[in-house]
Amino acid sequence: MSRASLILPALLLLGACAGGPRGDVATYDTLKVARDSCIAKGETLVLRDAGNEQRISAYECKRK
Repeated sequence: MSRASLILPALLLLGACAGGPRGDVATYDTLKVARDSCIAKGETLVLRDAGNEQRISAYECKRK
């Protein structure tokens, strides 16, 4: 498993550990890290169906 493919799960885990309403916020920086991780795997970062665009956990990598 490549280093880049570990970034998104680590990011999601850190968001969960942070707790509180601000721990899962999809900021510019968290979305950029998640997007770069998806690109490194040849995938695209997308919002899940019925996902809240303000939560980083609502995003996932999908094949192009």
